[in-house]
Amino acid sequence: MTEPLRVAVVQAEVPEPGAAVARTAALAAEAAALGATLVAFPETWIPGYPAWIDVSPGAGLWDHPPVKAAYARMAEASVDVNGPMGRELGRVAGDLGIALVVGVSERVERGPGRGTLYNAILTYDADGRLANHHRKLVPTYTERMIWGPGDAAGLRAVETAAGRVGALVCWEHWMPLARQALHESGEDVHVAVWPMVKEMNHVASRHYAFEGRCFVLAAGALLRAASLPDGLAPDPARAASGDAWVLRGGSAIVGPDGAYLAEPLYDAPGILVADLDPRRIREETMTLDVTGHYHRPDCFDFQTLRPRREPASAAQG
Repeated sequence: MTEPLRVAVVQAEVPEPGAAVARTAALAAEAAALGATLVAFPETWIPGYPAWIDVSPGAGLWDHPPVKAAYARMAEASVDVNGPMGRELGRVAGDLGIALVVGVSERVERGPGRGTLYNAILTYDADGRLANHHRKLVPTYTERMIWGPGDAAGLRAVETAAGRVGALVCWEHWMPLARQALHESGEDVHVAVWPMVKEMNHVASRHYAFEGRCFVLAAGALLRAASLPDGLAPDPARAASGDAWVLRGGSAIVGPDGAYLAEPLYDAPGILVADLDPRRIREETMTLDVTGHYHRPDCFDFQTLRPRREPASAAQG
């Protein structure tokens, strides 16, 4: 990243499963029309974060039919990265000429692990190429009902038309070694995807920017109680009516000093835009550089293990 860059975070209500890619394309086009060359969407934007695992009283019951039905629908609407939806997302990025970072629930279609879901981030470059595919290392708490544990194959920043871009999912921002792996891969821009960006998530996002001396796009989604699956309504204490927000957004853009470039937005859709000046990274690195002059490789030995077990059929083409 050597030239100024305009970025955008899309905050919107989770789309209907059948319209997810079209809705993503329309919102990304709006952001691109504002001049953004990097556009970020929230955690599992497609097909939507399963907030019912936390807010619905029956979600934790063993053998609960509404939970089984909700999981099955979510699995059907999840993204096969090498399938039609994955290719369509690449076309969105390529057609608009933008780097596109999208949180998805990933469905494995073939080989070992067939049927497993992963909480993933897909990063597409401006030519439509899938530049990086990261699976959340440890699903958080109730998320383990939904997603399998990921790996470090995509735990890196990658070169894109918008500079070196990396991303982590939600509570990975409290994993010190995951952060260090990203820092050492040389991020200019970091995308922090969350279901919604509440206060402690802002603490983590701003800390990440300050620690990594990079720009952070914190992306959160909107979800109304009425949009939860049948039979999995929230506790009235969490949402008094169908119009009440279960996920409130909270998206923001943060500079490499930890200060906001775009203040948090709650309870409303919007596209947050900011212009990033690469000189700010150099300025802030003068005092802190956790991979350079503020690092002690003579005292700490750190490496990232990156194997990913791919289905044999996929590996053979």
